[in-house]
Amino acid sequence: MFIHRSYLNLKNGTKVSCNGVIFIDNNEAIVFDTPTSNEASSVLIQWVEDSLQSKITTVVPTHFHVDCLGGLEAFHNEGINSIANEMTIALAKERNNYVPKSGFNKTRDLYIGKEKVSLTFFGEGHTIDNVVAYIPSEKALFGGCLIKSLGATKGNLEDANTNEWPTTAKNIKSHYKDLKIVIPGHGEHGNTQLLDYTMTLFETQDHQ
Repeated sequence: MFIHRSYLNLKNGTKVSCNGVIFIDNNEAIVFDTPTSNEASSVLIQWVEDSLQSKITTVVPTHFHVDCLGGLEAFHNEGINSIANEMTIALAKERNNYVPKSGFNKTRDLYIGKEKVSLTFFGEGHTIDNVVAYIPSEKALFGGCLIKSLGATKGNLEDANTNEWPTTAKNIKSHYKDLKIVIPGHGEHGNTQLLDYTMTLFETQDHQ
């Protein structure tokens, strides 16, 4: 399992570091969230093939923002399938973003080599469509932008449901009892403390 990082240039000149995950088994790979551009995605695809001697079979954008699917066209150009929440597909179309090829509702299990990965929608938070990816063999969760790194601010709330956000994080924590690694969409990875931090960050919103 690898974390891939790319950068998003905001209109105010700020560069934001964005995380995604590559998981490999038996020379097959799945990528969660594309790098932020087609150029960066092409570099990633080449690196997986050349350095890791693996073929990417699937890419999964975890929500409809550009830091999840900004490089989707590069994957499609290589014949790589993309899978996303049906809501993500609808929102990508609505916002004229590049659109994932196939959809699922609520939950979907995929197999990479002999290993299973699970995609699940636990509720609204950063966006109304955000899903998380769980890798049982690694006891790892890629939470995307739904999960905050320790010390992070609330970030982009343009499409957020801040009322539901803490409940969604709580649902994830209670569902996956054996989590060891939690990877957020931005910032450093850690353990279930990230889920606790995310809950607290949004539970206290009314008192700030």
